[in-house]
Amino acid sequence: MSNVKELIMQENDALHFGDFSLPQKTKFSDFPFEGDTYKVKTFKEITRLEKNGVMLYESVPGSAVHDFVDGDRQLTFEVESGDDIEITLGREPEQEYKVYVNDTNIGKMKSSLGGKISFSIELNEGENARVRVVKL
Repeated sequence: MSNVKELIMQENDALHFGDFSLPQKTKFSDFPFEGDTYKVKTFKEITRLEKNGVMLYESVPGSAVHDFVDGDRQLTFEVESGDDIEITLGREPEQEYKVYVNDTNIGKMKSSLGGKISFSIELNEGENARVRVVKL
């Protein structure tokens, strides 16, 4: 895996976005995908994806995300970063989700009133993690 040099792109039914090697914040707006509009902001310190103006994904530090598929009951993606990473996802408010990292269940999480869930992943440079978030 590697950074997404176009900042955001579509491949088949999935999005790929983010470049954690950038020294300064870079943005790409108005990316059309499946009837929605996406915006990405990315650099070494943070990567953020918005869908129709609402936060969908955020990582600290920045990351590269591949095969991002946001379904009705499940969200899946692969993430890569230069260090351990904290991820915040925008989901439905006050719902329970089960989160898997590399096929290991890391637990049930209830989203906040704003619909956010957060979790951390330990990554070494060059490593990636598969994430799956399932609505219960």
